[in-house]
Amino acid sequence: MQHEITKTQKLLDKNGNIAEPGFAKKLLWKYGREDIKAPRWRIKEWDYYYIGNRDYGLCLTISDSGYVSCLSVSHLEFGENPIQTNGSELGFFPMGKLNLPNTSEHGDIHAKVGTADMSFKNDGKVRRLTGTYDNYCNSKKRLVFDVTLTDFPEESMVIATPFNKDKHFYYNQKINCMRAEGYFEFNGKRYEFNRENESLATLDWGRGVWTYDNTWYWGSGQMVLNDSSVFGFNIGYGFGNTSAASENMLFYNGKAHKLEEVSFNIPKKGNEYLYTEPWTFSSSDGRFEMEFRPIIDRQSPVDLKFLCMIPHQVFGLISGTAILDDGTEIKVENKLVFAERVHNKW
Repeated sequence: MQHEITKTQKLLDKNGNIAEPGFAKKLLWKYGREDIKAPRWRIKEWDYYYIGNRDYGLCLTISDSGYVSCLSVSHLEFGENPIQTNGSELGFFPMGKLNLPNTSEHGDIHAKVGTADMSFKNDGKVRRLTGTYDNYCNSKKRLVFDVTLTDFPEESMVIATPFNKDKHFYYNQKINCMRAEGYFEFNGKRYEFNRENESLATLDWGRGVWTYDNTWYWGSGQMVLNDSSVFGFNIGYGFGNTSAASENMLFYNGKAHKLEEVSFNIPKKGNEYLYTEPWTFSSSDGRFEMEFRPIIDRQSPVDLKFLCMIPHQVFGLISGTAILDDGTEIKVENKLVFAERVHNKW
């Protein structure tokens, strides 16, 4: 079942549960912290951006998870000698004090935690991401970024997912294929984002109250094809009760095309996942069949047993075929994307 929402409505009912679960192609549900019935320390809100091209990428996060806030920056290089650096600064008990907006359509965020100082500004037409991170990854050097995002697509992936527990929910939007212009600098090197090197950006915007122990799968891609068309995808599962809708969707020149179920076929040896070995993705409707060759397994695990954050966000090259709603075949060959498996207790 894929239940599409087409009219504006409130996200939560009087009990703090999702009033009408499903998916949409625009941000039609209206979210407000005042409608949540769970304790403030259980509310999770975040804005995550990935900006990248074939050669390098930048991950930026500002999050308020109730009892902990996090500002994080990751620098990635995908060449012959792949590089990843992951820096995070943690604060405690923000419980809404970061004032993350109730909508992704407009609103500004500024946060300073530790040596990281970051701003995400959005006037509805342009998004500007700026910041500095002193002593990045204990290097005694500063990372600086200034990136402007434009060409917001007309449609995106929006999903409202309940959990099988009262007062718990997950509200999420993924905006793929925004144009990126700007740079980041670190360790004496400047990395440019522009149209010439086909730099694009994705936003993962999330608000919700989660259950304690979750494992989820997420994959995302954005690329310029040989005919200059812009193509992307969002795939994933494992998080909440998705009987009303999956989050699997293709994006082609700003329009969204809904998929059914998609499986992440990650190789294993016994109970151990082999994240850096080749994967495949397959869909129940035959419209997303891909091979994936990993380059970097981005991870910075925390495992205290009672609390854990064990992410494996794998960047690599994807090849295969996707089929749009009208039957058009999209051929993809060696395009840089990412896919992840994450286990959290928090």
